[in-house]
Amino acid sequence: MSGAEAEPGLIQRKRKSTAWYFLLLALASLMWSGQGTAVKFLDPHLGPIAITFLPFYCATLLAIPLLKRMRRNRPTATTPSRADWIRFVIAGVGGQVLAQLGMTWGISYSLASNGAILNLLIPVISAVLASMMLRERMTALRIISLAIGLAGVVIMSAGDIRQASFFQSRFFIGNLMIFGGCAGSAFYNVYCKGLLRRFEEIEILIYSYITASIASIPLLIWIEPVPWHHFASLGTSGWLAFAFLALFMYGASMLLFFKALAHLDVTTASISMYLVPVFGVLLAITLLGERLHLLEIVGALIVLVATRLIVKYDKEPEPWNPA
Repeated sequence: MSGAEAEPGLIQRKRKSTAWYFLLLALASLMWSGQGTAVKFLDPHLGPIAITFLPFYCATLLAIPLLKRMRRNRPTATTPSRADWIRFVIAGVGGQVLAQLGMTWGISYSLASNGAILNLLIPVISAVLASMMLRERMTALRIISLAIGLAGVVIMSAGDIRQASFFQSRFFIGNLMIFGGCAGSAFYNVYCKGLLRRFEEIEILIYSYITASIASIPLLIWIEPVPWHHFASLGTSGWLAFAFLALFMYGASMLLFFKALAHLDVTTASISMYLVPVFGVLLAITLLGERLHLLEIVGALIVLVATRLIVKYDKEPEPWNPA
């Protein structure tokens, strides 16, 4: 069979593969979208740093047995060298800790609406970093899909935009910290893509989580000591929210994201992040009784159009093979 005859079949298989991995990304986005709702249930009982890192620690501890089991089943699995551990420190501290602290502390010095708007930059920052660090191509289709997705989320966030105050000097430090958190999140996604050359998804996740956990412990000791007696007042809804953050927000969602990231460019995968506010609105309506507005419907449809474009028409050959 000639290359010309094989090419249509190859493109068709790639489209099906892209659609499958985008389904995984959509499931990850659905889990991420529940973070705000879970935090609302925990906020009356715990401080922001505790809400961020205590479920993070639980996710790390629960995932370690999975890592041990995987390594027993794969005797040839790579053992991290000292240089590898330095890379995991960079990923954990420069990615996860910066991302979590930037948003947590940034919101305390700024407005929640500012944080919601600045979060829209994560896919854009990810695409730029992927182009610089991984030499991914910024095709016209990817740029258009990013722009359409961004436009859709901006329409959905019209209320936050009206309330946002980016240029008031009293919010400058907070906005800068939020932006740093967005950059940390984007950096983590791009940097971990590079680690997929040598390690499996679960290895990257757990090793980077271990370094992030160790680095963040002083924050809970000196800055926000945990009032452990507050756990007695969590109730069923609070414990369910805590379990959701540990098992799904920091656990299953990240494994799904890395699974897709092993087969897709960062730029392509990042477009799926625009689904987070779409699912967030649906969860707020379902669980918190909030009302759905026309702009949110329009914005959600535009985001879905952007997702459809990249799944159906992105014909870039996969430049990545982690095997």
